[in-house]
Amino acid sequence: MKPGVLIISHGSPAPAWVQLVDEAAGQLQLPDGCPVAVSFLEHVEGRLIQDGIDRLEETGATDLLVVPLFVSSGSTHVDEISYALGTKEVPEKATDLEPFRVRARVYFGTPIDHGPDVAAMVWEKVRGMSLQPEREVILLVGHGSAHDGFRQRWERGMSSLAADVSAISGTACDYALLNPDSVWDKVEYWSREKGYDVIVFPLFLSSGFFTAKVIPGRLDGLDYRYAGEALLPHPQLKTWMEHQISGLLREAEESGE
Repeated sequence: MKPGVLIISHGSPAPAWVQLVDEAAGQLQLPDGCPVAVSFLEHVEGRLIQDGIDRLEETGATDLLVVPLFVSSGSTHVDEISYALGTKEVPEKATDLEPFRVRARVYFGTPIDHGPDVAAMVWEKVRGMSLQPEREVILLVGHGSAHDGFRQRWERGMSSLAADVSAISGTACDYALLNPDSVWDKVEYWSREKGYDVIVFPLFLSSGFFTAKVIPGRLDGLDYRYAGEALLPHPQLKTWMEHQISGLLREAEESGE
């Protein structure tokens, strides 16, 4: 068995967005000789998912340890990528993504969702804005999904992450989705009905259009604090990816016994 690590993210036409993902992957500490390819679902020509598969297989990789670098299991992209890689027979939502050419065995990880590593990243991003934790709420704002089944995964993951963040920060923590839109209602509830100061954190992998334009636009006229900084850059994302890779490597080794 020769493993190779395939990190898959959504991609963006903005070079700075792609660079942040590359920098996070570049910090990984892996066994000697384990190749890594960072690939994208769209927007990054020459570095799409098939390109990453081909590069790893050209190195002789027999087992692909796939890290889906997406914020939520509720992403329809995670579903279609898993299908196209052959780790599920049928996608839960219709997709135009054709099955990839892949000879290696594929082990598919889980998106970011929640957990202590993720909660630590969120808290470190917002703690500088926290003045009176007992009178504050951190509101996690995620993309969400209009599709039944996917929306519920978004809600479960963000609810769990909110509990994780609250436990380490000492503040209240809640979540809202852009789709279906609950952002205004949640900020209004916490600020006007409960009297809390609201710190909004965009639960996105990297800063971009949604963090700079969409979320502030949904909050126009409300009182809140907002730095607009997403999860990246943050050194702990490396730790999260390494945990993913270690688990997938164990799975691959056990399958080969």
